[in-house]
Amino acid sequence: MASPMRLALVLAVGLGLLAGPGGVAAQEQAAPRATQQILTLDWDRLYEGSTWGKRVVRDVAEASRALNTENNRIADALVAEERALTEQRATMELAAFRAAAEAFDKRATEIRAAQKAKAQALQARLDQERGAFIQATLPILDELLVARGAAIVLDRRVIIRGLADLDVTAELVRLVDERVGDGAGVVSEDAARETSAPTEAPMPVPEPTSPAEATPDPAPQN
Repeated sequence: MASPMRLALVLAVGLGLLAGPGGVAAQEQAAPRATQQILTLDWDRLYEGSTWGKRVVRDVAEASRALNTENNRIADALVAEERALTEQRATMELAAFRAAAEAFDKRATEIRAAQKAKAQALQARLDQERGAFIQATLPILDELLVARGAAIVLDRRVIIRGLADLDVTAELVRLVDERVGDGAGVVSEDAARETSAPTEAPMPVPEPTSPAEATPDPAPQN
């Protein structure tokens, strides 16, 4: 049977080991790292559900409808102009007709480029608005990370399975709406002005050979 002194020595050594670098104390200190939470976020749902995102959808839809109306008006004017030029051909000298046709084609090409630039500006506005929204959201997301004691946020679209309470999308929508609002005026209005600027000349069509072949460029799809 072990002596009381030997038992005391074993107990003292055991307690020392537990309190050492590899003991319970160290394990308790490391525990918070092991339990740090990972959050998930759906960026698309965040943007589309926010007041900012909804405002952009409305604005771009309105601009797209206006551009489509303008495209149709220009296409109609182009058809009428081409028809008139065709009717005058019989009374015009060949050189004069060719000059008029070339001028028509040149102007049509320039107008087509202008209308295409408007559609591109509309898409650029969409991209700029989303980028500005993300930049405005990041500081709020950082605060949410700290509040939740989390270390990382993952894109929910790449998560196969996860607990519902890890998803902070709805909470972030609420916070962004409260602190940022609809974001009106954050992005420069240059793109919007360029998109909405009227074009006086008719919109071109790709080298029509008859009025029946004249068709407008399609309006941008959103």
